[in-house]
Amino acid sequence: MPHIALITLVVRDYDEAIAFYTGALGFELVEDTDRGDGSRWVVVRPRGAGPGTGLLLARANGEAQAARVGAQTGGRVGFFLHTEDFDGDRARMLAAGVRFLEEPRDEPYGSVVVFEDLYGNRWDLLQPA
Repeated sequence: MPHIALITLVVRDYDEAIAFYTGALGFELVEDTDRGDGSRWVVVRPRGAGPGTGLLLARANGEAQAARVGAQTGGRVGFFLHTEDFDGDRARMLAAGVRFLEEPRDEPYGSVVVFEDLYGNRWDLLQPA
């Protein structure tokens, strides 16, 4: 059955992105392979998520890509991180310096709060109802 395996996220620097996603968000580093041309194949995904969708962290190549870092979705929430421990994950992320843009709220679909990654991309932390 077809499925989305990776979503590319353009970043400024591989190592700072790895540190943020594995440290502040608690993702696991799945792969970090030198491609031999100065670029790397870097994949992260939420810890324990299994072989589902991951993020391919791709260092910006050139001015046009660099201008898109942090603005890949035009200021909209573009990424949705589901959790089974909303309060615990939010507290851990706050302690790690993650910037939340609002107070948590309860919606018919679950508990949700918007946060930014280190580049300003907007994410929902969401515990489905």
